Formats: sequence, C-alpha cells, structure tokens
Amino acid sequence: MYTIGQVAKQVNMPVSTLRYYDNEGLFPHLVRCSGIRKFSDNEIEALHIIECLKKSGLEIREIKKFMELCAQGSSTYPQRHALFLRQKAAVEEQMRQLEKTLDMLRFKCWYYEQAMQDGNEERIQKMLPDHLPKDIQQLYDHAHEK
Repeated sequence: MYTIGQVAKQVNMPVSTLRYYDNEGLFPHLVRCSGIRKFSDNEIEALHIIECLKKSGLEIREIKKFMELCAQGSSTYPQRHALFLRQKAAVEEQMRQLEKTLDMLRFKCWYYEQAMQDGNEERIQKMLPDHLPKDIQQLYDHAHEK
C-alpha cells in the first residue's frame, strides 16, 4: 500500500490530481485508514489506464463510465473493447494528422535553410509547387494533402 504522496512521485502527477480522480470516483476500491488514502498496485495500474484514456481524448466523465464498466465485471468486456477500438482509431487519425504537420515543419526548415543560403526566396519560389528536390517534394505534397 502507498500513500498519496508516494503515488504522486511514482507516477509524476500532482497530489491534487489524484484527489480529484478519487473524488470523481475513479478509484472505487480505494482503501482509507483513519481517513488517509492508501493506494494499491490496482489503483496505480488504473492510473496508467486513466492517463492513457485522457491522452487519447476521453474526458473524465467518459473515463468514469469506463471504470464503472470495469466494476461490473466480465459482462462488459465487449463495451470496454469497443471503447479501446474507438480510441485507438482516434489516436491513429491524430498521428496521421501530426505526420502531415511534421512534414510541413520539415519542408519549412528546408525552405528557410535554402533562403538563408541564397539570401532570398526567389529560387525556392520558382520550384513551387512541383519542381522541388524529390525528398522535399514528398514532404511538401504530403503536408498539402487533404
């Protein structure tokens, strides 16, 4: 069993966040001894899942529903599985969008490196939109895909 301070350090999270999660009911089996929260390995594992779901875009109320499904047992496996499939698809789409963003950043880094070497943008502007070096063209095209 761990104190809230120990858990906060272990998972690099403010104590206030852990209290908030507890107040929201995300730790339904959290033990209290003389009013002091005692976290087990189960709550620490739950924290990892909570943080994963938050990073995937779920709000606390949706995470609470997930935790309630967990408390209901194996009959809710299909709903939990569906939730993770949805979040996986959402994160994959975010990653696709971030790859496009990264390619635009890569292109612009190249663009300004060239402009600094040339002292202006004239040569580069003449290459746009489809006469860039092959590797840079791929970045440019990908960044501009719809």
